[in-house]
Amino acid sequence: MDWGDLRIFLAIAREGTLGAAARKIGQTQPTMGRRLRALEQALGQTLFQRTADGFVLTDEGTAVLRHAERIEEEALALQRHASGAETQLDGLLRLSSSDWFGTVMLAPVIAAFGRRHPRVTVELLTDARLYSLPRREADLVFRIKPFSEPEIISRKLLHIPYALYGKKGSKPPRAGDGRGVRVVTMNVEFADMPDAAWLKRALPNAEVASRSNNRQAQAELCASGGGLAVLPRPLGDRDRRLVALDIGTSPPGRDTFVGYHRDLKRLARLRALLDVVIERLAGTHP
Repeated sequence: MDWGDLRIFLAIAREGTLGAAARKIGQTQPTMGRRLRALEQALGQTLFQRTADGFVLTDEGTAVLRHAERIEEEALALQRHASGAETQLDGLLRLSSSDWFGTVMLAPVIAAFGRRHPRVTVELLTDARLYSLPRREADLVFRIKPFSEPEIISRKLLHIPYALYGKKGSKPPRAGDGRGVRVVTMNVEFADMPDAAWLKRALPNAEVASRSNNRQAQAELCASGGGLAVLPRPLGDRDRRLVALDIGTSPPGRDTFVGYHRDLKRLARLRALLDVVIERLAGTHP
């Protein structure tokens, strides 16, 4: 097996098309296609599904990707050592989190990491989909529930308090009632989330003005006078249009956990990013 073929495989996996991968590493498309076929023949496996939109990794290709990235990291480390640039990390990292957490909590961390390691590209995925660590859809995942998969290395990162917010100038409603109060809450499918359940108990007679599974949308609705909302304090406290309301009882906070696949525990760029995440976030909201 030729390491050069693995480089081509990684480029196609990351770029999605032969053309983009060829431009990335400076080779022609026919050469890329020929080298990919040689690698597939050497391994006896089909690594990509060819679609109209580009190249999509097969299950076998996803398995090879994990090993190829480890080989790449070791090869790059050797190159850095030989050139005296051991501290220069490069490559790609994919992070997955909720929308508000990615924007408010992770974006400053990623910026700080980028200043330390400018050759590492970080992709931040914040849609509602749960990205899979075992399938390598993401390298580092942030969730509000503990990881249960045995192949995942994880830890509790921090505890985030929540509060009831209203538009600036709002008065606290009376707990246990809520008549005449409009609220913004989670979608019906998320009605059993602790903060949504608390809001229903605390203001049982409140009128639901709107629902959203997007915390930033809830904050904007609240700030625009659309109703009271329960929000994570790091999100609500940063908006000067909002005020936290004390009604004598507080919504429950949520723990945030971070996890990555055990195959990546020696990936230098992942370890470096995790160090910055822990340095900046762990214990910041007791």
